Amino acid sequence: MTHDPHPDEPRRLRRPGLIARLRGNFLAGLIIVAPIGLTFWLIYTVVGWVDGWVWPFVPNRWHPDVLINRWFGTDGAPPIAVNVRGIGVVVFLVFTVIIGWLGKGFIGRAVIRFGERLVDRTPVVSSIYNGVKQIAETVFSQRDTSFDHACLVEYPRKGIWAIAFISTAAKGEIAAKLPGDDEIATVFLPTTPNPTSGFLLFLPRSEVIILDMSVEDAAKLVISAGLVYPNPKDPKLPPVTS
Repeated sequence: MTHDPHPDEPRRLRRPGLIARLRGNFLAGLIIVAPIGLTFWLIYTVVGWVDGWVWPFVPNRWHPDVLINRWFGTDGAPPIAVNVRGIGVVVFLVFTVIIGWLGKGFIGRAVIRFGERLVDRTPVVSSIYNGVKQIAETVFSQRDTSFDHACLVEYPRKGIWAIAFISTAAKGEIAAKLPGDDEIATVFLPTTPNPTSGFLLFLPRSEVIILDMSVEDAAKLVISAGLVYPNPKDPKLPPVTS
């Protein structure tokens, strides 16, 4: 039996080896680099996709390389090739703003209604158009159609709580035929990690717990499967307010 010659001296922790330290540093760097790289890659890809879709509709004489060669007079010399990524996005934004401005006018609304009547009479096309139109109106509409609050509801049974979003109070036939005197809330219960799908619930207000966190923070919590809290320093504390 051996005795420790220095029983009161704390044992030294074994330092990780070189491979373990390199692996830890690599994973830490990956956590930092991956979101930044994916964000830039996604933006670069989307911008390139929009450019490739818009440029065929722009007359060739207005392309940047044609303009530069015309302005600088490169006759007899190799032409200057220019690939300015992002100009197509600007053209698309300007075009969309102009269409939106025209669509708000009397003539524009009349043209849109006439076109929609033609589309409604076309099989298959009408289903696709109406579905895309509903999604676009829900996502991009400036009207008050967003969720009011994030909340907690007991689902799928008592004792199990899930994050949901209150859209509005129940109206019409739904509110009239549900029993009880309590106000009925229309609640959307999203799924994880895809919050675009979920369940539409009608619950009494008394069975809904309103959260202090914003709808955006609650959505991040749902998408991240509980990994991203609104107060990252201490999730037990209230959300961070700016």
